[in-house]
Amino acid sequence: MTASSTPPRRSPRLAVLAGLTGVRGWEEAFYRELHAHPELSHQENVTSSKVAARLRDDGYEVREHLGGTGVVAVMRNGEGSTVLLRADMDALPVEETTGLPYASTVVTTDPDGNSVPVMHACGHDVHVTCLLGAGQLMAQGREHWAGTLVLLFQPAEETGDGAKGMVDDHLKSVVPAVDVAMAQHVWPAPAGLVGTSAGPILSAADSVRVTVHGRGAHGSMPQASVDPVVLAAMIVVRLQTVVSRETRPGELVVVTVGSVLAGTKSNVIPDHAVIELNVRTYSEQTRRATLAAIRRIVNAECEASGSPQAAEFEMFDRFPLTDNDATVTGRVAEAFANHFGDRSGPLPMQTASEDFSDIPKALGVPYTYWGIGGIDPDSYRKAQEAGRVAQDIPVNHSANFAPVIQPTLDTGTEALVVAALAWLGATTQASA
Repeated sequence: MTASSTPPRRSPRLAVLAGLTGVRGWEEAFYRELHAHPELSHQENVTSSKVAARLRDDGYEVREHLGGTGVVAVMRNGEGSTVLLRADMDALPVEETTGLPYASTVVTTDPDGNSVPVMHACGHDVHVTCLLGAGQLMAQGREHWAGTLVLLFQPAEETGDGAKGMVDDHLKSVVPAVDVAMAQHVWPAPAGLVGTSAGPILSAADSVRVTVHGRGAHGSMPQASVDPVVLAAMIVVRLQTVVSRETRPGELVVVTVGSVLAGTKSNVIPDHAVIELNVRTYSEQTRRATLAAIRRIVNAECEASGSPQAAEFEMFDRFPLTDNDATVTGRVAEAFANHFGDRSGPLPMQTASEDFSDIPKALGVPYTYWGIGGIDPDSYRKAQEAGRVAQDIPVNHSANFAPVIQPTLDTGTEALVVAALAWLGATTQASA
């Protein structure tokens, strides 16, 4: 190198991520604090206040209380694309049994007035922490990128209405015109891994509450009744044929009856029964066909039993299909491969569900959604070698689900930065 030559500049990715060691300490402390103090859906008041305060300190324009407790932060940094990154904030009514020194002991009141334990059993504390860390890195390294970054912290993902609540609260008028939206989720896979795939990646979900009617009678005189318990049992059995006999082999569909309630005493035939079931599908056509089959089976069994009145159907806890845009996902996957190397790869289709896609759909933009591992790699390897992954590795919503702090936080923070920089072009001060 001659005296007049200048050293090559680092890529924006490496330049921005050079600050990772500087955020790691507060990220780990923030995560422990958040894990120990979870808040239920629509109750994320303390969490959202802490998020907003940190974002303001980093120089973002911040809007609070969108859709209740939602937070939106914007950093405008010259001409370029606008990228939206989202994290969900809510926890679950689960009593934690991890035994961690920062385990939750929180008990609160749910919307029905019941006293319930609360736990971050789905990793949303990871999501919040990683997005805050990525936001600080992008703010500190703003000379290495150009465009606009939008950070969205969403309430009430677990109830499936948090994203829609923000949309209905005029999200589109709050954020600048977005070009692409992205989100991530921690999964029961080895920490340090990142995975994404184009196309349907998370199922649509529909919960159905069915009330079927009979005619009550004394248990000793069944001839005087129309027994809704028998009717409900026949429906439950018949519903098993929706997947086994009405769905094309290879098409992923799940129909689960999770609750059957009828009667109060062994010698009293009740006058009604309530069945609650959950449906998971990966295409709108299959979704419609499956729900129609459920309705047809219920109505037919009611007629066969001589039910005195029509069944009642109530849809609730509905989640949209998460269908990753191929072009966006390909761009992110390439960026992940360049950064993470063999720690990145495809993410298999999941039968879990999310409401994230309600946001990019409302904004009219393409999106992608990826997964990061959160399980101690040695523990996962041992379980895998023993053929006991299903038995020994806690999954999301388990009372024992607690991602290892590192490398989970580093990986999630890096993934958000790398994905964002796939769109936020280099400034004239940095090379691509």
